[in-house]
Amino acid sequence: MFHKILVGVKKPFLKMLPIPEPKLVSGAGSVSQITELCRELGITHPLIVTDKVLVELRIIEPVLSTLQQAGLPFTLFDEVAPDPGFDEVRNGVRLFIDNRCDGIIAVGGGSPMDCAKAISASAKTNKDVSKLFGLMRVHRPVYPVIAVPTTSGTGSEGTVAAVISDHQARKKRAITDPFIVPKVALLDPNLMVGLPPKITAETGADALTHAVESYISGYANEYSQQLSISAIQRIFRWLPVAMQDGSNLDARQEMAQASYEAGLAFTRTYIGYVHAIAHQLGAFYHVPHGRANAIVLPSVLRFIATADPKSLASLAKAAGYTSGDTDKTNAVAFIEKVEELLTQLGIPDCVAELKIADISQIAKQAIDEAFGDYPVPVEMSEEQCQNILKGLVKRMTNDQ
Repeated sequence: MFHKILVGVKKPFLKMLPIPEPKLVSGAGSVSQITELCRELGITHPLIVTDKVLVELRIIEPVLSTLQQAGLPFTLFDEVAPDPGFDEVRNGVRLFIDNRCDGIIAVGGGSPMDCAKAISASAKTNKDVSKLFGLMRVHRPVYPVIAVPTTSGTGSEGTVAAVISDHQARKKRAITDPFIVPKVALLDPNLMVGLPPKITAETGADALTHAVESYISGYANEYSQQLSISAIQRIFRWLPVAMQDGSNLDARQEMAQASYEAGLAFTRTYIGYVHAIAHQLGAFYHVPHGRANAIVLPSVLRFIATADPKSLASLAKAAGYTSGDTDKTNAVAFIEKVEELLTQLGIPDCVAELKIADISQIAKQAIDEAFGDYPVPVEMSEEQCQNILKGLVKRMTNDQ
């Protein structure tokens, strides 16, 4: 009941909160516009925030060569690791200041984009990243960020949040402020062609989770639900194609759009228990976020369908995946559709790293994360969360 009260108190405030949307630049070859975009934003020396893998695979090369041909100086920061922590942000801020940068181009998945947003906020406010966590702690416009995703999953190119890991505490923490939304989201499917099938599948499942949790959120509205449904339908149709044929530009473009739409949706509605649990799996074991979401998603949806299937039944009807006349049968039909997709993608149904000894702490942190913040359709206890986690371990043991 207290959880419901807290969520209810926040709802009218969040509905009034203006959330900007990035300028959307989309299409094959759109990366060629990046120099002009820098000029529009007054960026004369960008910091390029990315990771070493993208540099080694030369996926970032079209961005760098476009800037070089235009004679626009830049500084490359490629130290971003999966689940970036305080040190990556601090190192990026130091490089940003030392090279007198005045904007950021983030190239990569969610980790580089979140790190870039945190660097921009920390550099502009002159505050250490550890002082910026929480809701609306930035207080001012930050240095402009151009977000160039190379995966179709996180939607970070359109969100108000930057998730950074506190490795010492084994927790993920978020900077949440409308000021850190990127100024531009540049979706070029050419940059995603080389993405391996496994990562294509896992990041696509991440986008699906965003779309589902945003639709059933207590903060959802007509606009956010339209975005969620559009993303869900695109993902069911195009994700298997993109995984099987990574060079299919239509599939890559559709998945990029789906990820962006899901990002716009959940940044207006918050997320739910799937993310709350997945964040802990990432913090404890560095399980890739998309994979963690994909594994946890069916179990949480079945928990919701058992307790109160109305929200999932509504989603099933809106997306066109129904079976029967009752809320329960329609909710189950949608869950089975999700499970069918995840099986087709080769997503495992267990977390290989999960240790029974950690379950109690993981469940506590997951419920603490969600409590009072995530407008979930059904409340979950620590014991119920533990049972979900135990189910993952049990399936793993049986398979062995």
